[in-house]
Amino acid sequence: MNDISALGSSPRRIRQTNVAAALRSLYTFGRMSRADLARRLGLNRSSSGQIVAELTGSGLVHEVEDSSDRKGEHSRAGRPGILLELVPDAAVFLGVEIGVEHITAVIIDLCGQVQSFRTQAFDAPSKTVDQAVEQAFELALGGIEDNLLQRCRGVGLSAPAHIDAHGFVSLAPIIGWRNVALSQIARAAFPLDVPIIIENDANAFAIGDSYKHGYSGVTLFLLMETGVGGGVLVDGKLFRGGHGLAGEIGHTLVPGSGGQRFEQLIGREALVSQYRLAKGDTSVDLAEFLDDVRDRAPAAVTIAETWSRHLALALMQACRLLDPNRIVLGGSVASLYPMVSARVAVYMAEGQEIAFPAPQIVVDEDAKLGSAFGAACLLHQRFMSLDSDTFASEEPTQIGTAGGEGPLPPNDER
Repeated sequence: MNDISALGSSPRRIRQTNVAAALRSLYTFGRMSRADLARRLGLNRSSSGQIVAELTGSGLVHEVEDSSDRKGEHSRAGRPGILLELVPDAAVFLGVEIGVEHITAVIIDLCGQVQSFRTQAFDAPSKTVDQAVEQAFELALGGIEDNLLQRCRGVGLSAPAHIDAHGFVSLAPIIGWRNVALSQIARAAFPLDVPIIIENDANAFAIGDSYKHGYSGVTLFLLMETGVGGGVLVDGKLFRGGHGLAGEIGHTLVPGSGGQRFEQLIGREALVSQYRLAKGDTSVDLAEFLDDVRDRAPAAVTIAETWSRHLALALMQACRLLDPNRIVLGGSVASLYPMVSARVAVYMAEGQEIAFPAPQIVVDEDAKLGSAFGAACLLHQRFMSLDSDTFASEEPTQIGTAGGEGPLPPNDER
């Protein structure tokens, strides 16, 4: 998102490049004057003015008065301070997560801010893929007014699955999917002709968290739900590996465990099943377990201690391979980490024969959004790139359209 200078090979490509770069500049740096935008783009004011006219005409950008101290300086000179900024509701992007036990839907606006969030219980293994997608889209579209829906510029769909670049699911054992053309199913189920991106849930989570924080260096993301997914960002860019599976430490084997995977020891199912057995109560859920850990209930603390050791072992292996600057924990199980972080640190220190740089370990503060937020961010990111069909038209007046609709009206006409 910070690479805002690029050269095209044709007049149309140059226009596409500059329009996309202008949107990214306004998104990244916020409202700015026409002169500042021209400098950001490396254009003269005349060329930049054409781009601004195109964006304001489409309704994606509008002018606002400068409310800063600089306004007074302009006013004394007889020139009111005018700034450019994105129009938040000019475009929206949907993100949908199909989880093992829940589905979540998020809508973000052109400024990347969450406008709505909905979630509901869901039993993915008991549903067909078509049923899962249909129910997920019903949740996402429920209650959305038609005028807002018509401003939808894309949909992101995430799932705990091995997904290739074409949206094909080769394997999703935790929800029972195999060899599924998920992108085709999603395309047939969604009522609008807009871009649809299918992404692994951990990768989507990584993208969403980086949207909020803009991490540099190497960051490992762990999405801990029923399973444990992983994603890796290098200087803000997703590292997928050769087959899109980089970072999946949840599927690595635990030494001395008889062939168990890490996600079988640190996932939600492991915690809940162990605590149900300890209490002799099959109705116990994760929330009750976490409450009992806070209250220092002996059985809960014992299970949390074991979880800390297993998590530390998993993180040590990941650190040896990736040497991350930081590790971000997300998902419902991540709520346990702040209560046992000191124990995890002790186990990590004890498990190293030589000193090894310890990464910063943090918990995602918006765990309820899951990977749905990141799925929406993928479309927001695409909209402001040269991959966007929005900027491909020869006619400048066509930018900001979707599904063959006419251009968005100026902001003051809506």
